[in-house]
Amino acid sequence: MHKGFLITAIVLGGLSVALGAFGAHGLESLTGDEKILHAFQTAVQYQMYHALALLIVAAVYDKLYAAWVKWAARLFVAGVIGFSGSLYLLTFLKIQGSSAVKVIGPVTPLGGLLLITGWVCLLIAALKRTMK
Repeated sequence: MHKGFLITAIVLGGLSVALGAFGAHGLESLTGDEKILHAFQTAVQYQMYHALALLIVAAVYDKLYAAWVKWAARLFVAGVIGFSGSLYLLTFLKIQGSSAVKVIGPVTPLGGLLLITGWVCLLIAALKRTMK
């Protein structure tokens, strides 16, 4: 088991619960905009999905091809920061009425691409393991 990935998964999972609670209770009182609430909820969900994926990566680290597993974990973390983090920031900026929304918007799909690439790396790690 990889301790660093395990700790990161736990932190991301805990933060997603805290942010989800804020989104369900605090954020709704700040904005009535369904689009903003939906984006925030999507960020929380994807963060939790990838916290769980990272937990699995930590658990199987010793059983799969380590180089690809490391890349999968790194890409999951970077993807959560890029995808979920940009959606959290966009939510805040929209509530503030900031024009910086246009600058941050393109980061979200790049974060999603990092998450997808992480899954591809995990697939390669699994395939390399089964080919031995």
